[in-house]
Amino acid sequence: MSASRRVVVIGEILVELSSREVFAPGAEFRLGFSGDALNAAAAAAAAGAHTVLVARVPDDELGDVMLDAVAGLGIDGSAVLRVPGQHGAYLTHADPTGQRQFVYLRQGSAGSTLEPTDLDRGLLRDAVVLASGVACAVSLSATATVRRAAELAGDFVYDPNFRPRLASSNDAARVFRELVPLARLVTPSWPGEVRALLDLPADVDKGTAAALVEKLGARAVALTCGPDGVLLREHARETHIEAPPSPKLVDQTGAGDAFVGTVAARLAIGDELEAAVQLGTAAASLSVQAAGGTGFVPTLEQSRHHLTNWT
Repeated sequence: MSASRRVVVIGEILVELSSREVFAPGAEFRLGFSGDALNAAAAAAAAGAHTVLVARVPDDELGDVMLDAVAGLGIDGSAVLRVPGQHGAYLTHADPTGQRQFVYLRQGSAGSTLEPTDLDRGLLRDAVVLASGVACAVSLSATATVRRAAELAGDFVYDPNFRPRLASSNDAARVFRELVPLARLVTPSWPGEVRALLDLPADVDKGTAAALVEKLGARAVALTCGPDGVLLREHARETHIEAPPSPKLVDQTGAGDAFVGTVAARLAIGDELEAAVQLGTAAASLSVQAAGGTGFVPTLEQSRHHLTNWT
């Protein structure tokens, strides 16, 4: 096992307003904090890696509470910049089947103004850097920041995380093709995301899709298939990794972030890729037991126990 490295996660922290009720006048909302970057960073920290979050947060009272929450999740917030501006947020009502109402309130947010000059070369050197397509979708400057971080990283892990409400399929596909060749690992979801990003016909199977992503230049591809597990492809070799079933399904928000954050952490610590992916499936399976992106963040011990006792 190699010496442990840090994980650096780049993105936007969002205010999360979640409700158990459908949207209507008088509906009650719970205040929390989420977003793909925070969810993944929380999972990476819980999986044992020193995890640093690079983000911009408004310099106001709510920003103070947000950073307290970041620290409470075991994340190093020393690279978070406090800036003027407004918070990005989303409102959500989720049910256990994953069907939900979801509305972004993030255009022009302080978090979307990330710039390449916000990056510390020394922080990224030899680090496992994790970013997603969501960070790239919020602004051109954020896209440039992720691209520069990928170039400077020891290893770059990229989760495409395509969100049609934030970017067109053409824009997302362009960024995908630019970043995949820089990646140690790419984690697209099957079938919808991969088909949209590669413009694949419906008769293309997941093995072919994974091979096409690898051909774009990724060193490895983890094609996430929900409850059907993960198709891992590295050096043209395929391995199917089954996913443990969840003990309880409350809210699927952040399950993909829990997966990729855990995998990034274990790669930084020195695990082999297959073992890291196996643990990531266990963490994702456990993460859906509570509402919100960080409602339940499993510890390393919990994820290992879940994986061992299931297999």
